[in-house]
Amino acid sequence: MAKRVAVIGAGASGLTAIKCCLDEGLQPTCFERSEDIGGLWRFQEQDADGKASIYKSVTINTSKEMMSYSDFPIPEDFPNYMHNSKVLEYFRMYAEHFHLLKYIRFKASVRSIRRHPDFPITGQWDVVTEIYGKKESSVFDAVLVCTGHHVDPYLPLDSFSGVEKFKGRIMHSREYKHPEKFREKRMVLVGLGNSGADITVDLSHAAKQIFLSTRTGSWVVNRVSDDGYPLDVVHFTRFKNILRHILPLFLMNLWGENKLNARFNHKNYGLKPQHRFLSKYPIVGDDLPNAIISGRVLMKPNVKEFTETGVVFEDGSQEEDIDVVIFATGYTFSFPFIEETVLKIKNNQVPLYKFVFPPHLEKPTLAIIGLLQPLGAIMPISELQARWATRVFKGMIKLPSVDTMMANITRKIKKNEKWYVPSQHITLQVQYVDHMDELASLSGVKPNLLTFFLMDPKLGLELLFGPCTPAQFRLTGPGKWNGARNTILTQRERIVKATKTRAVQSCANSNFCLAPSLIVRFLGFIALFAVVFTYF
Repeated sequence: MAKRVAVIGAGASGLTAIKCCLDEGLQPTCFERSEDIGGLWRFQEQDADGKASIYKSVTINTSKEMMSYSDFPIPEDFPNYMHNSKVLEYFRMYAEHFHLLKYIRFKASVRSIRRHPDFPITGQWDVVTEIYGKKESSVFDAVLVCTGHHVDPYLPLDSFSGVEKFKGRIMHSREYKHPEKFREKRMVLVGLGNSGADITVDLSHAAKQIFLSTRTGSWVVNRVSDDGYPLDVVHFTRFKNILRHILPLFLMNLWGENKLNARFNHKNYGLKPQHRFLSKYPIVGDDLPNAIISGRVLMKPNVKEFTETGVVFEDGSQEEDIDVVIFATGYTFSFPFIEETVLKIKNNQVPLYKFVFPPHLEKPTLAIIGLLQPLGAIMPISELQARWATRVFKGMIKLPSVDTMMANITRKIKKNEKWYVPSQHITLQVQYVDHMDELASLSGVKPNLLTFFLMDPKLGLELLFGPCTPAQFRLTGPGKWNGARNTILTQRERIVKATKTRAVQSCANSNFCLAPSLIVRFLGFIALFAVVFTYF
């Protein structure tokens, strides 16, 4: 009889967890507390139980080729950076294609997950759910928790004096849905993460004036990168990842900062942080410098205190007649339905082997999926986590000793503390290519580049120099997919197809059609030669 697995949540991680269970011959039952799939990516006009939610205009920060599930490419006519409605449409296509919906129980809230009395022998769990007011208890052989880390809004009001005197409105960014409700308002937004920058720009078209307050500043990157390709497609390659491990840190920081400052000088825009480029994840803020240069957004330092009608900043400046203050200060995570002896969270930290397994359980039958913060897309990482976890559940992969797992956890924490500046989720941060390869190795699905260079050079070159897309992890090993090779070799065509919606006629005489980049380089060489000749 197939092992029964409880999957908690039907969002981006939960959907792929269901499919991974089916791929391994397990019997999943997914409990989703809302009435639909999509999790965070399903826009709702009203907040759902005070949990994380998105606003109407949200566009994803990772491109479609990098964020797709490994054996189900996003349609070629979908934009490279998708609006949240397109992301949800893709999830629906994925769920329907693999017949996942019949395994989901909607409006089912998980109340408790506790070890069965026979847990040391069976590894089973007692799962109590509430469906339409009625509680049910079931026994499962394993559990996949897919609730992510955007769980409880973090609102640090205790850090600011005078909050109780302020007569305007104070809200968390999760409450924000549309800019129209704030038309002609004077507003302060606290927090310069991706949400803070995005909401600020969104509001700047409607608000009378918006002030963006940041304690640390941030490096700002653009979705559109070299030759118009998506940022992650250009930079998340195996070749560049090798360079990242070889080149000195100061040189990489210098290169990155010079490249970003060439677009706009971060110091002149009030955005330059004290930390170096690679010491903290940058924010994706395509339109933020445009909003600043046009005066719609004014940068401010950290808030010092509130007055009845305004805000005083740490540099002594003060803004009065403030109508609304929005805190885009992120979220904390929790698992209130799991007993603390299984998962103990302290200071937004929880020890998990490879960010998945609690190391001290007698039986590895509970896994956390999607509880990490990658520099890149989380969907394919969640998929690799679930592929690994389900094979552990089946006994086909064995975890190392508790001491080995704890040493690995400690080593990763120390590495992050050394590499990154302190932040709320510092222990959850991972590098995309490194972590994908690490998980793939555990499941035996990491592609061997040397083998492909010898047996299939065309594919081998794309694996090394092309974007490290999820289909790479369907080329070999368990779960091998016959469509993976073609998906990888045609990925550049799909990227261009989404932008090239107007055909541009080529030059009539190809002999005189030099690529623009070559012309620029040639002119640059002539200019350099002229300067050298003039002065020397």
